[in-house]
Amino acid sequence: MAQHERKMISERTKAALAAAKRRGTKLGNPNGARALKGHGNDRAIQMIKINAKRFAEERAPIIADIRAGGITSLKGIARELNARGILTARRGRWYATGVKALLARLD
Repeated sequence: MAQHERKMISERTKAALAAAKRRGTKLGNPNGARALKGHGNDRAIQMIKINAKRFAEERAPIIADIRAGGITSLKGIARELNARGILTARRGRWYATGVKALLARLD
């Protein structure tokens, strides 16, 4: 019975992925591993950290402007970043935890 269920799950997953592909949906990590190809794991981790730090530093003036406007809570900063149309590194919406991580990179 369990074997049959595994097979059915596999078939449903394959069908859903094929449908997503037909719709033009991009699957997988948007950053991909191509940028890290040829580097050892230590170098790859270092590159990720460097890129994250650069991303945070580029947004530091925006955060400073938001704080100067009187918004100091993590949730409030996230709400204001979203209102201004500022996307996260993965092109998503901001939440308090993401703001906290960004601020930690700036410290």
